[in-house]
Amino acid sequence: MSGQPDIVIIGSGVGGATVAAGLATTGAEILVLEAGGHIADRPENRDQRAIFQRGHFRPDETWYEADGTGFNPGNYYNVGGNSKFYGAVLTRYRREDFDEMQHLDGVSPAWPIAYDDLEPWYGRAEELYQVRGTLGEDPTEPVHSQPYGLKPVADEPAISKVRARLKANGMHPFSLPLGVDIERWLAKGKTPWDAHPNSFDGKMDAETTALAAALKHENVKLQTGSRVTRLESAADGRIVAVHYLRNGEATVLRPKLVILSAGAVQSAVLLLRSANDSNPSGLANRSDQVGRNFMNHNSTAVIAMSPWFRNDSVYQKTFGFNDFYLSDGEGGPPLGNVQLLGRILGTILKGAMPAVPEWLLNLTTAHSIDFYAMSEDLPSPESRVMVDGDRIVLKWVRSNWQAHERLVAKLKQVLRSAGFPVVVSRAFDKRTPSHQCGTVRIGSDPKDAPLDVFCRAFDHPNLFVVDASFLPTSAAVNPALTIAAQALRVADHIAEKDLAA
Repeated sequence: MSGQPDIVIIGSGVGGATVAAGLATTGAEILVLEAGGHIADRPENRDQRAIFQRGHFRPDETWYEADGTGFNPGNYYNVGGNSKFYGAVLTRYRREDFDEMQHLDGVSPAWPIAYDDLEPWYGRAEELYQVRGTLGEDPTEPVHSQPYGLKPVADEPAISKVRARLKANGMHPFSLPLGVDIERWLAKGKTPWDAHPNSFDGKMDAETTALAAALKHENVKLQTGSRVTRLESAADGRIVAVHYLRNGEATVLRPKLVILSAGAVQSAVLLLRSANDSNPSGLANRSDQVGRNFMNHNSTAVIAMSPWFRNDSVYQKTFGFNDFYLSDGEGGPPLGNVQLLGRILGTILKGAMPAVPEWLLNLTTAHSIDFYAMSEDLPSPESRVMVDGDRIVLKWVRSNWQAHERLVAKLKQVLRSAGFPVVVSRAFDKRTPSHQCGTVRIGSDPKDAPLDVFCRAFDHPNLFVVDASFLPTSAAVNPALTIAAQALRVADHIAEKDLAA
């Protein structure tokens, strides 16, 4: 790549990598800047004591709560972003998630676009991320214009028995749409993939699919170890410079277009830190909404145990159910999604229960199955990301928690009816990146939102923000596929409106 790139993409997670893939065929010179590096193929990648007990991959970073309390966040800085550790569940938002929805604790607002506006790009995203799934099992599944191209990941025998029990009790378990080549994954080691890093081992993350596709084109380049510190805007609002540090050296790029894809927290932080005389509260922030409306799914691990159940599965994570997604099952408000977690063994559980001997935890987990309950967190301007000098301040105001507690109670009841007399639960906190989103949302009116419906900043015509921060609602399903679908839609828009000339 000679001279200045046409497009700089900041971040290589699902948003950045996917928009790069979508723009790769335009011929524009594209440079992807990534603060971290590649995850090496090392023994720690499958060492559950290293991952869960010693925190080998956790960042050396402290964020702060509004009261000044520090905590270590579970966000990762590497090529592929958080998707390198994700559970690879690539689910579409339900059609109803795009409409206004009344919840127990308030209203989830309507999107400025409808499900049908995004549907064609959902299909393209499923192809790009090689999603394995099947249609017809989940009553809440929205219309697909094309079927999944690959069969779902198979249940292991113990998991198949639990699925059958749930179905016999009137539930509607469905095969999770997964981005995992299970044969390749297991060939590297007999572990689950959930929360385990991926070094081209069979998990379809942002690096191994979208970015790999983009980098096949000579006009797309990746530059690691490049931490962007500030965006510079001109008087007319256009972004005229990207300032970053590489190996301690300050460097400046002057692209035609900037696509910010650093994640829901870091994208908001960069915009706030780029304040100038014309934009004293930060870039793209005429609405005063940058950093606000932070959402992080209400989520809980639910472990069901029975002395008569033997769980010899390796990966486990193959089905979920949405029987309480659109209502509580009794005509009441929606509660959320339930899906299997990756198999939890004593080596994993000890990270949360360090005082308990690992042998005892292994004895217990041999007779248990692990679920993940997830409920929508509603947007609120008081739930926000802020900056205080060099500090990142996260004020997360949980919402809809009572509905989440009802979901967990419903799940426990379902599992007891399925033959598990002992069911315990533990909620996740802000140290776990449970689908952070919403801090630079899209909208129809610049008074209410920083971005238009194609993720273009209202205040800066050559700035796009394409990552989880654009999501106006969190829904109650994993957001990765929706981010990827919108990224492909944005790429098509850019190709037509900004690059066609």
